[in-house]
Amino acid sequence: MPYEPPPELAGLSLAEVAELVAARKLPPVSQWSPENTGDSEMRIAADGRWFHQGSLIKRPAMVRAFASLLTRDEQGQHWLVTPMQKLSIEVEDAAFIAIDVKQDGDALAFRLNTDDLVIAGPEHPIRTEGDPDTPAIYLGVRNGTEARLNRSTYTQLAEIALAGGALSVISQGVRFPLQPA
Repeated sequence: MPYEPPPELAGLSLAEVAELVAARKLPPVSQWSPENTGDSEMRIAADGRWFHQGSLIKRPAMVRAFASLLTRDEQGQHWLVTPMQKLSIEVEDAAFIAIDVKQDGDALAFRLNTDDLVIAGPEHPIRTEGDPDTPAIYLGVRNGTEARLNRSTYTQLAEIALAGGALSVISQGVRFPLQPA
């Protein structure tokens, strides 16, 4: 069955985003503890492109499948995890790129470069790195992984913050500053 991406974020209500998030069946990678470890020979570039042995992975369905197996440990190492093995993967910046954001009431919904949808909040925090002149904004995704907001999504988020009269945004009751400390 061919993959059908979700509709454009702008046309979805928060309830529809939540339904799509709940409908996505992800593997239980956090429950797997394989003893066999190795190197996947894969790399995720800072611009979100995936490579294997130096060659670009061109099939979005493969990237989406691999992305569903990602975790990041406490030391910041990313892993592709299956029930049988745990393979390291090089990640230059963040495993995902947030490519769109929509505000709906007291919630911010994001679309990632893998077509995943994430609603910012206590389980998916927004954090800021860098300095005031060159901030980098990240969104918690799952299993310790994050998405870096691309420039247009950062601009959208800044417009939402400024419309609220602050240099922060609120999603699901949590305030997130948009300036590095």
